[in-house]
Amino acid sequence: MPGHFATTTLTLTTGTTETVTDLTHACEQFLAQHADGRDGLLNVFVPHATAGVAVIETGAGSDDDLLAALHTLLPADDRWQHRHGSPGHGRDHVLPALVPPHATLPVIGGRLELGTWQSLCLVDTNRDNADRQVRLSFMGQSPARGRPDTDD
Repeated sequence: MPGHFATTTLTLTTGTTETVTDLTHACEQFLAQHADGRDGLLNVFVPHATAGVAVIETGAGSDDDLLAALHTLLPADDRWQHRHGSPGHGRDHVLPALVPPHATLPVIGGRLELGTWQSLCLVDTNRDNADRQVRLSFMGQSPARGRPDTDD
């Protein structure tokens, strides 16, 4: 049985400070329009060399804690070989090795299956590029046409 596929690109402006931007609502809206009650997978991809995607609790300080931890692990100083941009910008190019530029999450009945306190977020430490794109792609099963799936 052929599957269902839908994709879109979100365009965001993250500003000139390090940010954790909650994408959960935008993902839910996308699924409400395109998943149509199907089970499947939502892939979230950031086509940037200096940003990543994280599943994390937001609003209780964890997003700020993540940025603080990244600042400790990847200080914005002159140690980096990659030197263009603002001071310490080379660390932004190392970020995707720690916070990957993608996540694939389960969708059940057309709804994103996150844990109680989980949110899907864009992590952006690059103060030099405030314009970001996020690709959302839903891959799901086609609805059964009144008969159970078979392996025949």
